[in-house]
Amino acid sequence: MAPNTNIGSSTPIDVGGGNIQSDLRRKVVNDAAASLRELARTHDRNVAWADAAVRRASNLGATEALRKDVIDVMAPTLPALLNKVDGTKTVPKGIVLHTKDAEITNVDMSLWQEILDTLIDPNLIVLFMSIGTLGLIVELWNPGLIFPGTVGAISLIIGLFGLQVLPISAAGLLLMLLAFAFFAAEAFVPTHGAITLAGAVCFVLGAMLLFEPAGATYEVSLPAVIAMAAALAGLMAFAAFKIVQARRAPVVTGTSELVGQLGVVRDTLSPVGTVFVRGELWKARSGDVPLERGAPVRVDSIDDELVLEVEPAEQPVPVT
Repeated sequence: MAPNTNIGSSTPIDVGGGNIQSDLRRKVVNDAAASLRELARTHDRNVAWADAAVRRASNLGATEALRKDVIDVMAPTLPALLNKVDGTKTVPKGIVLHTKDAEITNVDMSLWQEILDTLIDPNLIVLFMSIGTLGLIVELWNPGLIFPGTVGAISLIIGLFGLQVLPISAAGLLLMLLAFAFFAAEAFVPTHGAITLAGAVCFVLGAMLLFEPAGATYEVSLPAVIAMAAALAGLMAFAAFKIVQARRAPVVTGTSELVGQLGVVRDTLSPVGTVFVRGELWKARSGDVPLERGAPVRVDSIDDELVLEVEPAEQPVPVT
């Protein structure tokens, strides 16, 4: 051990850092204590303290651990440790160590391993899942855009990689899925933003619960989650508003746009003639009332033969 360090506190706990309850705790503690006692006995170490480290979470500093035969040597650095243990015979195998002035090789993570290590950050996992779901929803709303669907699929797969590595809560995952379902439904259910708000709340709760089994080391940042939820809700609400607005807008292309438009008679309608509407000449029918050249008309409908059904209009239309 290095000076000013300590050893011990070997009582088993659950993956979330909490106490194991009832009969299961006794089983786990007894198993760990028996295993550690056997290791200590095999290597000529302090068996009583090994049992106390598990049952009472006993802890010793480096100096006391050396005095109580819990450790073999104390050294400030790795080279010093290698020099001190040179010539030592191991127990129980009896292997003699030749470590004096040994070459030390440091093995660092490769660039790819560093990238993978970064990708299991809980905040990044939630972000990638959010981007992925948003991209797929936009692609479903507007098939053929390609880019949102591509980015969404890639982001979602990267996020699922992180979920595969870290332990997750089923409740958190279900809340996240419910949030994404609420966001997607906003364009189809006219709730004036209520579903989007519910989705944002589910997103925050789900993200905070998602990595609860992984312990405090993998907590998600609350401000980051709230910012992501607000951004998602804002984007989805804006997209839903535009979609609903486009669906409710009147037709602006084709012959249907002529209905309700004003025009002027070019050739007398008696009852069939020609009218001028929106810069174009159309064959028209006025019914039983003849209309003279220059009379203003309004388009009522268009028949299958593209003949306009018109009626007299009170508003004058300039002849162009």
